[in-house]
Amino acid sequence: MTNHSKPGLRPANPNFSSGPCAKRPGWTPEALANATLGRSHRAKVGKAKLEQAINLTRDVLQVPADYRIGIVPASDTGAVEMAMWSLLGERGVDMVAWESFGAGWATDVVKQLKLPDVRKIEAGYGELPNLSTIDFDRDVVFTWNGTTSGVRVPNGDFIPADRKGLTICDATSAAFAQKLDFDKLDVVTFSWQKALGGEGAHGMLILSPRAVERLENYKPAWPLPKIFRLTSNGKLIEGIFKGETINTPSMLCVEDYLDALNWAKALGGLDALVARADANAAVIDRFVAGSRWAANLAADNGTRSNTSVCLRFTDPDIAGLDDAGQQAFVKGLAALLETERAAYDIAGYRDAPPGLRIWCGATVETSDLEALMPWLDWAFATQKAALKAAA
Repeated sequence: MTNHSKPGLRPANPNFSSGPCAKRPGWTPEALANATLGRSHRAKVGKAKLEQAINLTRDVLQVPADYRIGIVPASDTGAVEMAMWSLLGERGVDMVAWESFGAGWATDVVKQLKLPDVRKIEAGYGELPNLSTIDFDRDVVFTWNGTTSGVRVPNGDFIPADRKGLTICDATSAAFAQKLDFDKLDVVTFSWQKALGGEGAHGMLILSPRAVERLENYKPAWPLPKIFRLTSNGKLIEGIFKGETINTPSMLCVEDYLDALNWAKALGGLDALVARADANAAVIDRFVAGSRWAANLAADNGTRSNTSVCLRFTDPDIAGLDDAGQQAFVKGLAALLETERAAYDIAGYRDAPPGLRIWCGATVETSDLEALMPWLDWAFATQKAALKAAA
């Protein structure tokens, strides 16, 4: 039931933003003390740091040895766009979307690349499309975890091993919290500021041997900007995947990413990270099970995210409001929590159904989520009372 009394215990860390996400537990600026500032990223020491970041990424994420890993500009967006502009067009493409980012990639392929043979396979927020309708003789672009809907694919079983097309997967809110089936994925992208709480502006591009073969044997019909070019004279630019970045990276951000990767490895690697995210999401699941006003936006537990957990309103007084009224309610509720320093940045994404979005990735402490739950009840009851008083 909702609680009108203000809780006594606040989360020790109220950062529940879905990006940039909370720093790893115990982080302080001292973690950046060994950053190679004032040095060229092309100097031996700089290249060694970048190569270390690639190697640790492979280790923690359990990336196959024959997959290339590169550090690229412009965060996950840059990595996805680089993959689409460099690889698509050789055959038809299926764009699979069930939230805003997947829909955005579809828009870019249709309106910017202007590919002639594009199928959209879509579902609304909270649902997953019918994955059996995807044609893997075509190229396929999809998100592993819908950051703004809280819906993820359960595994890679829907992707055939003998596919003819490439699979391009935006995994930015899945990497380091969910196990990616790399054997079924030809391109995987993510950003540093998501699941490990790193700093922004840098993306990761992981390529399978099949993706490399496409790059070396297919030339797009359109010109490629310099920051998108992965080949030279028909051959992969191998240096990109050994720490020789296309443009200048922030060595301060590199140091922060290394710190997060080393923390993840010391914790026990991917299995430990997944376990922490699962435990965090379970806190919200238990809360929702006893709530009179909230439900998971993702109705199917088998496709429910363990990172970007999205909640919708079931209380009839609030659910009955029009979209603008519900959005105003969310804004007021989130403002209450921020004023009380109980939670920052948990309003749902602007294009999603009105509700809350709470990050549950591995850098968040389970105890902080447990402390947050009574505050959600308090903020909801307080905001609803204010709404009734104003009526």
